[in-house]
Amino acid sequence: MARLQLNKSSLARETRNLRTYERFLPSLDLKRQQLMAERAKAARTLAGTNREILDLKRKVGRQLPMLANVNVDLSDLATVTEVAIETENLVGTHLPRLERVEVRIRPYALLSKPHWVDTAADLLRDMLRLRVRLQVEEQRVALLDQAVKTITQRVNLFDKVLIPRAKANIKRIRIYLSDEQMAAVVRSKISKRKHAAEGAS
Repeated sequence: MARLQLNKSSLARETRNLRTYERFLPSLDLKRQQLMAERAKAARTLAGTNREILDLKRKVGRQLPMLANVNVDLSDLATVTEVAIETENLVGTHLPRLERVEVRIRPYALLSKPHWVDTAADLLRDMLRLRVRLQVEEQRVALLDQAVKTITQRVNLFDKVLIPRAKANIKRIRIYLSDEQMAAVVRSKISKRKHAAEGAS
């Protein structure tokens, strides 16, 4: 770091820097609060999706105990065919937002499969949609975590480092300039006395 120059131009520069830091800090803090609020909301949404998946698993266990029958082939019964994800810009952070999930149920002969396969296909479609939604929500929370961490570091930099340093520098320069001014006045008085004394002799 460059050595602090104790002069008026340095004082003006430090004062200008302090004004800039104090102007930016509130907007940075507001941005941090918005990101933290969105992060809390995204975490609640993610927890809700996890609960839905757990509830659906329980529902499958209750309604379809016959899934344990290995003689009924359900492989590739449902597949995700399309996922539409939009990007949302939240105070400079680009977040994914799930628009829709298309799931295709493989055609099967109704008479050759047990009647419960219809229910299994519907539940499988629901589970696939929830799994895709979960992945997008996890990514959203991870991006918000990183954004909150970054903005918090910036707020701390301004609040705990730059602003206190600028204030300390301004105080130091003012004290030095005040001392210099006082010394100049004293030198001037001494010089006047000497001239007066020389003039009197």
